[in-house]
Amino acid sequence: MSAKGERFAFDPVAVGRSECQAWVGYYRRDWPHMLVGALGMVRHGFALGPLGNVKAAWHVMRANQLWAPYPDNDPVAAQQHMARFYRMAKQAGRLNVDPQVAAELEVAWWQAHRQQQHDAQYGEDVLLASLIRLYCYLYRANPDDVRRAAQLRVEAMRLSDAWVVAGCHLDDLTLARERLALVASFTALREASDRRALGRRFAPLRDQEWGEELSTDCAQEVT
Repeated sequence: MSAKGERFAFDPVAVGRSECQAWVGYYRRDWPHMLVGALGMVRHGFALGPLGNVKAAWHVMRANQLWAPYPDNDPVAAQQHMARFYRMAKQAGRLNVDPQVAAELEVAWWQAHRQQQHDAQYGEDVLLASLIRLYCYLYRANPDDVRRAAQLRVEAMRLSDAWVVAGCHLDDLTLARERLALVASFTALREASDRRALGRRFAPLRDQEWGEELSTDCAQEVT
């Protein structure tokens, strides 16, 4: 919901493409490129205004810079930057969350993905579960409603990992498949968010109709 009570609906195509660009910048350690991708994600995903978009994107980039080194990264500082990002989204009325909790859940899936990348004993189940927990919290959704979105994002990570192993070449066709998977993921997430919003909007009407049906049934029983 927005600060004025109007629901903000993100652009899943633009967000998916922007995240792909951000991932490319991250793995090539091309931070200006990643910042552009993060800016697209914030602009099309949260619309915080010209200055707010830049500031929020900078926090996302700094979080990723602090997370990037392996194994000596700084997850605490990364989480702090993500909490600042989520605080901005909350202040703008885009999300109704505790910024600290949201940041913890965000960095949790980063950790799950890193474990999967570097330790064969970790499968995709932990990563999938961590994404579902994040989506459930951010969008107040049921796990089944966001599972498809999480599965597609895990698939995009699988493609990204293969692209990294192959050398991070910009002409690698794997990037196109990764981009499509991310667009599909955010499309599924948008659909889940829309279904939940519609359910909340029409719930009072359904309750009223159900009450009227009960009243009619009761009257018939009496007569």
